[in-house]
Amino acid sequence: MPKPKLALYWAASCGGCEIAVVDIEEKILDVADFFDIVFWPVALDFKYEDVEKMDDESITLTLFNGSIRTEENEKIARLLRKKSKILVAFGSCACEGCIPGLANLYSKQSIFEYVYKESPSVTGDDKGIFPSEKTYLNGYEIEIPEFYDAVKTLDQVVEVDYYVPGCPPQSFQIVNVIETVIDILKNNKPLPQKGTILGAGDKTCCDECPRTRKEKRIKSFYRIHEIIPREDECLLDQGILCMGPATRSGCGALCVKANVPCRGCYGAPPNVIDQGTKMISALSSVIDASSPEEARQIMSKIVDLVGTIYRFSLPASLLRKNHFADQMK
Repeated sequence: MPKPKLALYWAASCGGCEIAVVDIEEKILDVADFFDIVFWPVALDFKYEDVEKMDDESITLTLFNGSIRTEENEKIARLLRKKSKILVAFGSCACEGCIPGLANLYSKQSIFEYVYKESPSVTGDDKGIFPSEKTYLNGYEIEIPEFYDAVKTLDQVVEVDYYVPGCPPQSFQIVNVIETVIDILKNNKPLPQKGTILGAGDKTCCDECPRTRKEKRIKSFYRIHEIIPREDECLLDQGILCMGPATRSGCGALCVKANVPCRGCYGAPPNVIDQGTKMISALSSVIDASSPEEARQIMSKIVDLVGTIYRFSLPASLLRKNHFADQMK
């Protein structure tokens, strides 16, 4: 019997998800033994034309990491959707938009203005030269993908079958997902319900956290370098903004165990549609203020509130982007 076919693709992301796949160590040999890897551009010499020539739904499983930032990202997402039986949004960028999605706070024009005109790294004759989708060099036409006005999640472009969250997904969770998929395919077991989030828990990061939480009233917030937090006490109780109450379990609370606040990379908990508003709700219940003005003063201690509570989920949120950004100079 021919092996099931596996594809992996890297769109708008840092590449950490690709490293996480390799980080499963010797288990990667089980993957190579069970699957025929037919597309993995970051690791092997595959071309888009190779995929285009494949029959529709001939790829058994595609792990797609990265958000949709450019025309190329969307084109390959649609191509892999067409060629794949199972398409998985792999990692926070594909699931929620992640760090690239914070660009949705700005317009495309303002991003170009800063990167190609105002940034200190741009000097000399290059200052103020913006990318063009088509240009000519030495007699040849060069075409680059269109840079979209906003970052999108994978499921805002194509239908997604399953989700594996994390920035990146933890290696032990990747192993669990891969072993489950191999077991399903090998023994002809039924697939999980479409839309299922794999490699994660069904509670919050706080439920995995070993620290003691007393839900103290918060008078001030601190950045992680401003105090030395006690290792046995809830970080939020100590005034350090920890996203644990608004983050799905599954990572094993690795960050908080290392005395670092949860950043929120496993996305919103079950039955929560907006991670940022969930965190605001959690904060409103613990802030020790007797007036709206005092509450605003306490909240002002949080540096970059939006970039903190929507660090991984802005494109997937109810906001999605700054709709006034296109009017900003």
